Amino acid sequence: MTLPKPSRLAWTDLIRLGALGLTTRRLRAALSALGIALGIATMVVVTGIPASSQQALMDELTALGTNMLRAQPTPREENPVRLPEAAAAMAARIGPVTASAAVANTHVRVRRSDRLDPGHSADITVLASSLGLLGTVNGHVRSGQFLSPATERFPAVVLGHAAAGRLGVGEVSAGRKPAVFVGEHWFTVIGVLGPMPLAPDLERSVFVGWEAARAKLGFDGHPTVVYVKAHEDAIENVREVLPATLHPEIPGLVQVSRPSDALAAKRATQNSYTALFLGLAAVALLVGGVGVANTMVISVLERRREIGLRRALGATRGHIRGQFLTEAVLLSGIGGLTGTLLGVLGVVGYALLHEWPLVIPPAVLTGGVAAAVFVGMAAGLYPSIRASRLTPTQALATP
Repeated sequence: MTLPKPSRLAWTDLIRLGALGLTTRRLRAALSALGIALGIATMVVVTGIPASSQQALMDELTALGTNMLRAQPTPREENPVRLPEAAAAMAARIGPVTASAAVANTHVRVRRSDRLDPGHSADITVLASSLGLLGTVNGHVRSGQFLSPATERFPAVVLGHAAAGRLGVGEVSAGRKPAVFVGEHWFTVIGVLGPMPLAPDLERSVFVGWEAARAKLGFDGHPTVVYVKAHEDAIENVREVLPATLHPEIPGLVQVSRPSDALAAKRATQNSYTALFLGLAAVALLVGGVGVANTMVISVLERRREIGLRRALGATRGHIRGQFLTEAVLLSGIGGLTGTLLGVLGVVGYALLHEWPLVIPPAVLTGGVAAAVFVGMAAGLYPSIRASRLTPTQALATP
């Protein structure tokens, strides 16, 4: 006679059985899930908070010009080197370059009044500027506006931070636009810039549109300085090819600034914290796993009669293993989801308190739940095997 094959529990039945063990012992299940939740929350917090702090530090270091280069001809008294008129556009064609801009000394003076001596503001430089200068040197407008396609052809100027103070110009608004005397022409002040730590020499300058400088100031169109912003990981490569790009005939006479020392500090900072904090998270997760394993072992001891009754009614060892293993996985999964949520809330609150950018690696969010489930499977494996090895008579005979 052929014996019927043992039945297999559907996954929905396994989930119901596993959930039944949790709902009948709610306090113990809650405390065990809390252990896992604290481990996962710790993993998210000790990863997210340093990542947010690191990003804030990276932003501060980037603001110091870690991705910016400055190129200019080598000063010579005889046969001075002149960069091509399209030098900024030539630099922009270098692959890793993200922004480029040029300025040129017009060699004219600026005064607040045409009645003042031309040497009154000799320390202020009048520069012809391309439109992308502010974005390249991380500058910003304090009031008014910077040069635009609509204003670069007209007699309009933008004052650097120090130049505005030297000329006695404060705020600029729609109803208040003072004028300054540049060369032999009056120019309207349309904007005042804020401080520019990356290019302090530009703070003492007055900026005129490229075309207006040609038309009004006798500018020949050749830039004197080119600013370049590039991807940080390729900044050294850009520095090597920039002289030949700007002046292919005599690249040796083009000076390019060295990358900022802050770039080396930034790269050293990126990998300094990861191993330590992940180690702390692993310890916290291990503690939670031990708590789940302890709960499941006690659960097997307390439910020997239930196990014996189910075996007597036809449940196989596989059914028993599946029941207790599913219960452990559900317990850890609930703890993992709760811990991930608590960890995210903790990182969000801490980042907002310190005004940091919020950075939580996606791998930590998915890995936290996955780690909790894995811990649950590992913690429930031995108790489930132990439960399945009980014979009906042994289990039912337990007092």
